[in-house]
Amino acid sequence: MSPTGRQKIDPSQINKVLIIRLRRIGDIILTTPAVSALRKGLHDAFISYLVEEPYRELIEGNPDLNDVAVIEKDQSLKSLLKLICRIRKEKFDIVLDFHGGPRASLITWLSKAQLKIGYKIKYRNFIYDIKLPRKPQTGHFHSVENHLSFVKALGINVDPPPPLYLPPAQKNEVEKIKKFLEDNGLEGFKTVVIHISAGNEFRDWGKDNWVKLIKLLCKNSLVKTVLIGADEDRTTEKKILKKSKCSIHSLVGKLNLMEVRELISQSSLFVGPDSGPMHIAASTSTPIVALFGPTLPANFAPWEAIATLIEKKLDCRPCKQRRCIHEDFRCLRSITPEEVYQACLRFI
Repeated sequence: MSPTGRQKIDPSQINKVLIIRLRRIGDIILTTPAVSALRKGLHDAFISYLVEEPYRELIEGNPDLNDVAVIEKDQSLKSLLKLICRIRKEKFDIVLDFHGGPRASLITWLSKAQLKIGYKIKYRNFIYDIKLPRKPQTGHFHSVENHLSFVKALGINVDPPPPLYLPPAQKNEVEKIKKFLEDNGLEGFKTVVIHISAGNEFRDWGKDNWVKLIKLLCKNSLVKTVLIGADEDRTTEKKILKKSKCSIHSLVGKLNLMEVRELISQSSLFVGPDSGPMHIAASTSTPIVALFGPTLPANFAPWEAIATLIEKKLDCRPCKQRRCIHEDFRCLRSITPEEVYQACLRFI
């Protein structure tokens, strides 16, 4: 559809919209301003969001959505076809494919929606009526702006861009974090939440760097540190606790995503690499010190957050995170604990 064709879309005639965004924490959070803008422009439309099972809690409870559809991460063909049949019966006017992966493209293609909007993707362009670039010809799009471009394509005003939105924690989740803070005597201290996970080796700052940073933080008697991460980070957690030799608290593998948000919101500072929890932190008012390696802040900086971003200007950045041409992950690991500590001092 030509740019002129886009302008002929009448938002008042849009009754049912399906949003698709599979994987992962940060990617889903960065779609929430577009969800808010969509609701503002389509007051009475039925808006559904298709998300993978591990991440449904990021979306459920969003007041701008009428429905949350869930897809299994490792879905069988039979289950996928059943889902597609259900989507076809809904007779959506529009599908916004924020993902663009093979499965999301297939669902969009078979959805029977009147209008399909997605990214310009080689071999899959035929699926979409409106095809949007993932990046501009020059410069960079922030991921939030990328998603807002889908809403703009419907003729909906997105100025000013909305903030991130995550549903509030449930009562039991709030009480769990409150009890943790009380039981460990953290109230009244400057609590620094440190995300030790990486997701992959390209975003792994290294346990020795975390240990050095924690030792620097421990010199301040008013500061307490709390480690967070996933179950698979337990080995790293143990090594950090053993080497640090100072008072550290850890909730690695013990929190769901909303509990992570509640903990961060009750803390003085969040420190971590470009990752899902960093974007969770950006949905709170807690300041952030973020370490950027293979990715660029221009694309993935904490959206509208109080943040200090630390990065090294290297020609190999950004990269596709498949192979480090230097084999030492220098983009992230050349950031020193002293640099990060100095950034932390601004907030603690």
